[in-house]
Amino acid sequence: MVTTEHPPSRLRAWMLEGLSDMGKHGGVPGPHAAPEPPHQGERWWRVMCLTGVDYFSTLGYQPGIAALAAGLLSPIATIVLVIVTLAGALPVYRRVAEESPHGEGSIAMLERLLSFWKGKLFVLTLLGFAATDFLITITLSAADASTHLVENPHLTSALHGYQMLITLFLVALLGAVFLKGFLEAIGVAVALVGVYLALNVVVVAVGIWHVVTAEHLVTDWANALTAEHGNVFVMIGVALIVFPKLALGLSGFETGVAVMPHVRGDASDTEDHPRGRIRDAKKLLTTAAVIMSCFLIATSFITTLLIPENEFKPGGQANGRALAYLAHEYLGGAFGTVYDVSTIAILWFAGASAMAGLLNLMPRYLPRYGMAPHWARAVRPMVIVFTLIAFLVTWIFDASVDKQGSAYATGVLVLISSAAIAVTIAARKARQRRWTVLFAIIAVVFLYTTVANVLERPDGVKIGACFIAGIMMVSLLSRLARAFELRVTSVMMDPMAERFVRDMASRKIRFIANEPDQRDLAEYRDKVEQIRADNDMPEHEDFVFAEVTVTDPSEFEASLNVRGEVMHGRYRVLTVESASVPNALAALLLHVRDMTGCIPHIYFEWTEGNPFANFLRFFLFGQGEVAPVTREVLREAEPDRARRPRVHTG
Repeated sequence: MVTTEHPPSRLRAWMLEGLSDMGKHGGVPGPHAAPEPPHQGERWWRVMCLTGVDYFSTLGYQPGIAALAAGLLSPIATIVLVIVTLAGALPVYRRVAEESPHGEGSIAMLERLLSFWKGKLFVLTLLGFAATDFLITITLSAADASTHLVENPHLTSALHGYQMLITLFLVALLGAVFLKGFLEAIGVAVALVGVYLALNVVVVAVGIWHVVTAEHLVTDWANALTAEHGNVFVMIGVALIVFPKLALGLSGFETGVAVMPHVRGDASDTEDHPRGRIRDAKKLLTTAAVIMSCFLIATSFITTLLIPENEFKPGGQANGRALAYLAHEYLGGAFGTVYDVSTIAILWFAGASAMAGLLNLMPRYLPRYGMAPHWARAVRPMVIVFTLIAFLVTWIFDASVDKQGSAYATGVLVLISSAAIAVTIAARKARQRRWTVLFAIIAVVFLYTTVANVLERPDGVKIGACFIAGIMMVSLLSRLARAFELRVTSVMMDPMAERFVRDMASRKIRFIANEPDQRDLAEYRDKVEQIRADNDMPEHEDFVFAEVTVTDPSEFEASLNVRGEVMHGRYRVLTVESASVPNALAALLLHVRDMTGCIPHIYFEWTEGNPFANFLRFFLFGQGEVAPVTREVLREAEPDRARRPRVHTG
């Protein structure tokens, strides 16, 4: 429908080349999507390593967080975390993988429950928390990686005071990897996860050996625990209270679902029924959860018993690097340095799964809502945008792990809570009573955890609100900027409609834009007489009515189905359903021009009322200043005045 464009520059072509790299299969629907080759994907365990660089890398700081939050109760509180992980988060996200196998996650499940603007605003709010989760993953992990580097005994003197610069460099390096190409990221993730887990097995084994051989450690810990808390029931109660502070240990599930499109599945998989991908994604989630649970329990136990309490506090040698402390203490400087290097590498690359989640999630929603520019569907421009935002977040929080922890936990918990609610509703709709009750209980647990975390650390909600406000503002401005853009992806006409158009093509093609009301004989007769009088048209001129019924005005892009019918035995009418009256009429006119080779004419009456109020009606509800907006949409879509359909207003 649009005239030929100038060939893009080499830089522009390179930037937009990534349109098919990420979010395949449903990720970038619409007229701007590039043709997609068959998606091969990767084996599930390789994709698990991509999400694992986020999930497993929390071992770098989770034992220290648990020790600070729970003290001597750290192992018991961690067991509570593991129970919630395996009995709560894992079943929820296995169901999410089944319900949303293309990586949209629980947000898409909840989007289907709400329509119109309230649905869009709800999704934008959840996207704000998702952006909080994923972006803070990038910045927090990079900050913790720089902490491990600066606190290494061999490098402290040389790198002290340069943590901010090191963190910014690591964020920039991550962005460079994704500018190069996404598939390379999976190969790097496999290597990093393999080495990191192997080194952690060594540290855990040595730690357990020291605990077992020094029997007094367990006895001293048990006695101190009893003296501090009295009995087992009090210990469990306190562990439940402090559990929300350990929520970062749940951080890998949302990214696990977000990277699902890259799971290979079976050769027989189809886009509508990717059974193999769903099965392998469930393997991915289960395997990652079991591995992480084992490490969480073991590391919280050995760090609590082997590291002095003061070392966990800010300024202590184990603050944010408890396992690295043990590696240096019990395995020597050489092994400790190797462990530091591995931890730094995986913490830096933990942002890869978060970046993958952002690139898979944001282009699915914002451009489709008209709330982001066209280039937001492409990978490389979005990588640059997210990298620059990560720079800003790092600078605002002074590259501090502790300052970013509350925002990270809030984002994680809000997304998991929304997922629990989504699968509860899905199970109820499927009439699965047992699953409905189970998921409802899990949802209550996560909602409690979220509320407790917010009350304890309100900074997380404040930071999340900033992301939400930013997304809302950018979305609103983008929607305003694209208000006059032609949004119709395709036009289909039924045989009756085509007959009307081809019949008129032998004469002048003239349409009358009519707002359907009673659709009785008098309505059409009076409309024809008014148009003839307003435009001083002779009586023998032939017209076809064009009527648009607004469906969901919050939608931005859609296809157009045109039906032809004869009303009252004499008036020919083309009926259309669309989110916007002016867009539908402009798309119809351009399609008729291309179909017949003739320039069509359309006749309007002026809309009564304040022009600004009418524009707001158009912006929010798809109807208002129909005549001038239709003309403006046509002007933007067809710069050549000689080929542009004619708009008449009386």
